[in-house]
Amino acid sequence: MKTDFVLQCILALQQAIETHQADIESLDREIGDGDHLINIRRGCTVVVAMIEDLRPLPPHEAFTRIGKKLLSSIGGASGPLIASFFLAMGDSLRASEQETITATNFSPAFSAGVEAICLRGKASLGEKTMLDVLIPVAKTFAGLAGQADTPAICHALRAEALKGMLSTKDMLATKGRAAFLGERAIGHIDPGAKSCQVAITAICDTVEQAIGASTTTAVA
Repeated sequence: MKTDFVLQCILALQQAIETHQADIESLDREIGDGDHLINIRRGCTVVVAMIEDLRPLPPHEAFTRIGKKLLSSIGGASGPLIASFFLAMGDSLRASEQETITATNFSPAFSAGVEAICLRGKASLGEKTMLDVLIPVAKTFAGLAGQADTPAICHALRAEALKGMLSTKDMLATKGRAAFLGERAIGHIDPGAKSCQVAITAICDTVEQAIGASTTTAVA
């Protein structure tokens, strides 16, 4: 997987966020600051506008450029967290010295990105945030990379993302605006967890579609 495919995944992610915007916005109105969807959409728009500049770059440099741009472009709590995620992934991929992304080198990069969010947001599992999706997905990915084929990995990551997102419904929030609501936030899914679940599902779908297309071409 090279930078062109990374950019294809970003386009799929943007489309998925647009498709689910009503759900994400509704969740954010219930327990969030009301600007989560705005900031996520702004970030997608900014990155998509960079695509032609990113295309010739190696994957690690593309992720780093994306992180730096998001840091200066997205407001609210989401901006620094998402920027840290991309910057950490870029650093990890650079350290691997590989020009092509595989499950083996992308899994530690993804884990590094999630850890960067944990450190920046001073949050962890069970606090009703996006990390209730990202941490379980990172752990599942790490356990399967190099051990399972790509379709099996995608299936497991989609399932883990959905499970993590749904788990936030019955949690008591301890971070963000939802924390001020106390028990009133219980019964509502975290909007950040929802947007992460949507994003992970979209990327897994795109990877599987690419594998299917490649197989069909090879057979033909």
